[in-house]
Amino acid sequence: MKLLQDRKKWHSFKLFLCVLPFVALVLVFSYYPLYGWMYAFFDYKPPKPLSMDDFVGLKWFKSLVESDVKIDQLLQVLKNTFAMSGITLATSWLPMIFAVFLNELRCVPFRKVVQTVTTLPNFISWVLVYSVAFCLFNSTGMANTLLENLGIIKEPILFLQSSDHVWLTMWLWLTWKNLGWSAIMYIAAISGIDDEMYQAAKVDGATRLQRIWYVTIPSLLPTFFVLLMLNIANFLNNGMEQYYVFQNAFNKEYIQVLDLYVYNTAMGSGSYSVSVAISMLKSVVSLVLLLGATGASKKIRGESFL
Repeated sequence: MKLLQDRKKWHSFKLFLCVLPFVALVLVFSYYPLYGWMYAFFDYKPPKPLSMDDFVGLKWFKSLVESDVKIDQLLQVLKNTFAMSGITLATSWLPMIFAVFLNELRCVPFRKVVQTVTTLPNFISWVLVYSVAFCLFNSTGMANTLLENLGIIKEPILFLQSSDHVWLTMWLWLTWKNLGWSAIMYIAAISGIDDEMYQAAKVDGATRLQRIWYVTIPSLLPTFFVLLMLNIANFLNNGMEQYYVFQNAFNKEYIQVLDLYVYNTAMGSGSYSVSVAISMLKSVVSLVLLLGATGASKKIRGESFL
């Protein structure tokens, strides 16, 4: 009995050692940076070290709403953030549907080609994505040249400089880049569905679409809800790279999300303490959204995400 207990303890210890590197990564990259939150309470000017003489308390938090101009600017940034994150959240089911239809392709070589082609854009940096967009949609790019040669337009259309529909275009580029990669999780979940469920559905006379609707999709919903929870937790974290490379003087008002606003505030105007204050508020709101989503899941589904 004691030997069995020792083996279980040793097995648990080995599992802990396997998890330990990932715990260390989380501590280093997720928790250690929280030390920098103290800059939000100081009048920090690099490279001067922090000193209690520079302590200003909640000054920078108050400065965010001290004038109508700053309030309007912050509201516009929040509007952009909520709009782009909202579109992404509302279409978070697309990778699941794409994975389902990819799984239904009977020609295996063609299915592998499609999966490879749709996954590759995820490994392309946003700088290269913008380079592709510039070659295709600038005033002398392929799209304008083709339209002019066909006689459809007389003057080039400023696709990249226009602020019209910028939220939609940013979502389209993001979807093109991430759709195939996001579907991998669902493809893995589909491979884990018991084949006997499909055989039983066939015996009951279910059509192909009925098997998808009553077997495949219900089996994928737990995975979908977990990924939905992660998306809700990162609702305010749009990332900066995409919007940074696509921003210009014409669309900056509508493309500037919170992450880009923090970067522009710190690196553009040198207001490091203000940018840290905004980041703190963003983290707090993200935590509230996560807890709210968990509570809603518990009431609706009977079980929480966590």
